[in-house]
Amino acid sequence: MLTPAWLISCPARRPALHSMILERKKAIDELIRKAVAVKDHLVQFPAFHKFQRNGLSVYLESGRGDQLTLPTRKYIQNLLKVNMEKPYGPEWPSEEKVKRQEMVAPEARYIFVKQYSNGFTTECSVNQDAGMERTHAPCNEGCLVGFVHYRFVLEEELPVAYVYELQMEPSAQGKGLGKFLMQLIEQIACKNQMGAVMLTVQKANTQAMAFYTKLRYAISSTSPSRVDPQIGLEKSYEILCKTFDSEAKSKLEDGEW
Repeated sequence: MLTPAWLISCPARRPALHSMILERKKAIDELIRKAVAVKDHLVQFPAFHKFQRNGLSVYLESGRGDQLTLPTRKYIQNLLKVNMEKPYGPEWPSEEKVKRQEMVAPEARYIFVKQYSNGFTTECSVNQDAGMERTHAPCNEGCLVGFVHYRFVLEEELPVAYVYELQMEPSAQGKGLGKFLMQLIEQIACKNQMGAVMLTVQKANTQAMAFYTKLRYAISSTSPSRVDPQIGLEKSYEILCKTFDSEAKSKLEDGEW
């Protein structure tokens, strides 16, 4: 951060500026702490508890990374592999290890998408031909068909909601559910005074890139292609963002300080 000219000529004001910076950092850390401390973000948005459109009838539930049941953990790991192994290509084996650790971290927050099953036990996986392990779990209240993994983090000294994963079964795609889930995450971000929603997309995943572009997500100034075009060519991903205030827009979208 550049030092203002008036501060150079007035060194006596430096302690005051230092104090202001510390207070701002403290306030931002407190925003993130409060957001993380909320037990269930979904409860604040009753309009997002169910999704019933285009022949799809599902309901949503919240979760935490350190409280996942074994069947749920296996399901989300397998669905992630089915959907993302191809876009990641040769990078997948190393990425999968990282993502499996991220998924069970205490700071990981989830929105689970469950399909009504009328009280019957339902198979909660796609077939083995698609590369997913077969797992059977009692789904008395519903069967998982997708999830969102998000966190509250600091990005360029600003509090943001970062979407780590948005994954859905093929049968649940193309029905407006993805847009519905992203709208929910944006509502959660605004409710908790986050400056933006951010996420990372593989360049090879052109369908996802088109989806987020349609939702008005822009390539962030923090994305490799904008930090350094040459480095950007070597990277397999872009960082996207949707900002909610002028400061976040200037830092995360416009790249101004």
